[in-house]
Amino acid sequence: MHYRKFFLTLLILRIKSSAQSCRLADSTNAVEGEPFCLRYYLLSSARGNETATIKWYKRNQTREWVELTPRSSPRITLHGHVLEFWPVELNDQGFYLSQIGNATHEQVLKVARRDKHSCFSKTQVTNINVTVKKSLKIKCTKDYYEKWIKKTALYKNCEKIEENSKTLSMVKNAEFEDQGYYSCVFSLLRNGNLYNLTSTFNVTVLKGHTKRIPVFLGPKLNRVEVEIGENIELNCSALANKNDVFYWTFWENNETHVNVHEKEKETWVSEGKEYVSQILKIEGVNEKNIGFLYNCTVGDAGSIDTQSFILVRKETSDITNHVFRRGMIISIFISVAVVCLVILCVICRVDLVLFYRHLVGRDETLTDGKTYDAFVSYLKKCPSEREEEYTFAVETLPRVLEKHFGYKLCIFERDVVPGGAVVDEIHSLIEKSRRIIIVLSKGYMSNEVMYELESGLHEALVERKNKIILIEFSPMIDLALLPQSLKLLKSHRVLKWKADQPLSYNSRFWKNLLYLMPAKATKPGQEESEVLPVLSAP
Repeated sequence: MHYRKFFLTLLILRIKSSAQSCRLADSTNAVEGEPFCLRYYLLSSARGNETATIKWYKRNQTREWVELTPRSSPRITLHGHVLEFWPVELNDQGFYLSQIGNATHEQVLKVARRDKHSCFSKTQVTNINVTVKKSLKIKCTKDYYEKWIKKTALYKNCEKIEENSKTLSMVKNAEFEDQGYYSCVFSLLRNGNLYNLTSTFNVTVLKGHTKRIPVFLGPKLNRVEVEIGENIELNCSALANKNDVFYWTFWENNETHVNVHEKEKETWVSEGKEYVSQILKIEGVNEKNIGFLYNCTVGDAGSIDTQSFILVRKETSDITNHVFRRGMIISIFISVAVVCLVILCVICRVDLVLFYRHLVGRDETLTDGKTYDAFVSYLKKCPSEREEEYTFAVETLPRVLEKHFGYKLCIFERDVVPGGAVVDEIHSLIEKSRRIIIVLSKGYMSNEVMYELESGLHEALVERKNKIILIEFSPMIDLALLPQSLKLLKSHRVLKWKADQPLSYNSRFWKNLLYLMPAKATKPGQEESEVLPVLSAP
């Protein structure tokens, strides 16, 4: 089988190279989903051999010619000298070879994808130009498919205007409103299957006097401001006749500017008038382009018109693009730096405030007449399992705040003389204190400390003489048990004491506590160790 295919390929190549009648491949266009046929046109060497059997081949992806037979595809049929497609599909696109004896004919089939938004494909349009008041004829016929045609319809711009059972035609004197796309849609019935076949004509209606004087649109001289290195396009448009000459001039002393290129020429018709335009593209403007006159010329045998473009350097503004870009970059950098600085200040505000206090030696305790820096409220009578809380209030806090940082605390059991009125004494001590430190725990909310809490809240909220500092020694079961008035404080942030971890004097807990304490310039002694003793978790 392989030897046979190889021999067949060699035979076809030999026939193609030796046949005198072989022509260059023709290109044929089709639209997917419609019936289509490829014809074998008899050449001079095939005359007299019309009855000979014709063979069709298609080139596959490996560039081999594969013979087409009725079994190749149910959509493809061989009918005389015609290869029929019912219908043609996108995968039918490619090279086809037809052979009769030693004569071959090669064709290229191009299949366009159907436009889903239109009733026709713009790749399959025949242009018709007609002069106004002259006869406009559109004939819808398909001779080869005549026996299968069941209905024919004529559309203008995809709107149906006429319908007939077989063929139909439109004959009238042309008017400008007759311009548009006319589509003949044939409905074919073959072997019980219905197919649509479309032929489209683009009708352009021209004015009666088609010969006119060519003239450019716009001013004759155009000054175009440019910058060195810029890419620009010069558009030249003119009213012209079909056979008028139209060209750009962009050479000097027989030397062409290498960075100048002409784009494809475009023509169109509007209100019966023909127009032509062409763009001249200049890539990377240089010094040779500045001041050079680019001329666009249109004309016929009787008249000529010229439009000129000259490139001039753009006036230098007070701020050049380079300086502007640099300024924008610097502005963006400064903005980002400011935002980062603000974020950093928010995150490190505690450290910055403490550093500022230390730097300027600020002291808030000199003129307020207070005796103590803070009154410590804690659970005083506690069982043995709460001993760590008691030790933290009466030993750890004084050791750090008094001995290390120089503050003076009011510890009730230490600083109150026995035998006095407890309620009056507590109220007096709170008034003499600048802050109220409340050590929260599971057992804090008791009758013994309720008055201290209420007095402190009164001083903070009503008298506005004190600020309250909340320290959570152990996790509270429910913070909602605390008085609702705590929610009225401007800041009710709770400092959490981590009793199971060694906390140095530079830890976040002590920094946050110092931040809430009044600024004081007293320099305490440094005899304490830098690491505090660890309290076991309650």
